[in-house]
Amino acid sequence: MNWDVPIADLLAIMLGAARTGAWLMICPPFNSRLIPGTVKALLSVGLTLPLAPYLRNTIPSLETADLIASAALQVFIGAGLGFVTALLFAALQAAGDLLDLFGGFTLAMGYDPLSQNQSSVFGKFYNLVAVTLLFASDGHQLILRGFLQSFRTMPLDVSFSMGTFSKLLLSGIGEMFLAALQIAGPLIAVLFLTDVAFGLLNRVAPALNAFQLGFPAKIFLVLLLSGLAITLLPSVVEKIVDQAVSAVLQLTGG
Repeated sequence: MNWDVPIADLLAIMLGAARTGAWLMICPPFNSRLIPGTVKALLSVGLTLPLAPYLRNTIPSLETADLIASAALQVFIGAGLGFVTALLFAALQAAGDLLDLFGGFTLAMGYDPLSQNQSSVFGKFYNLVAVTLLFASDGHQLILRGFLQSFRTMPLDVSFSMGTFSKLLLSGIGEMFLAALQIAGPLIAVLFLTDVAFGLLNRVAPALNAFQLGFPAKIFLVLLLSGLAITLLPSVVEKIVDQAVSAVLQLTGG
């Protein structure tokens, strides 16, 4: 069976799929290794198909050099938009890593087959809880809608603002560290006071060897307080989703 597909529609879909595919490879929660690469490739084409009538009028010149340059630009735009979103979600992973560092769980780091690197206990736990809350609250649909809006505010034949991207990148890094400290800060403060208390106890009664008791006590406090802090994660995830969508719209001029 032979299908007659207009060359303009085909180029529009392929260029749009290049941007969408690069975004899916980086943006959470779609960047998970649980989603095969073939599925991501088909999903990128499927998400771009409804936009084909609009994108057809925004394709660049049909010259080979222009098409290659446009394809590379679309990949860069998609990767940039995905990285800005991933940077904000990295705050939850960083907060869990801080808890592992101050709570002594860094000794129990193990190999994570999904990310293919060493992962701490609470860092991975916070990340999985955030992804679960993201799907449960339909936040992934809001992130996806914000990205698809970029095709209207930033068509295939426009340039990418590196100045705006640099500003968002710097502000995103600062917001990531600030959010990580806000999430893990109260628990870190409690662990610090626990160390101080055991230090004073060791000075008063050296024979007790209080520092040997400090390690299991800190583990107990981390497990107890982190269980209570999970109740605050839904509002944190909602705020991160709003910031991610706002950052994408600001980068694309929406």
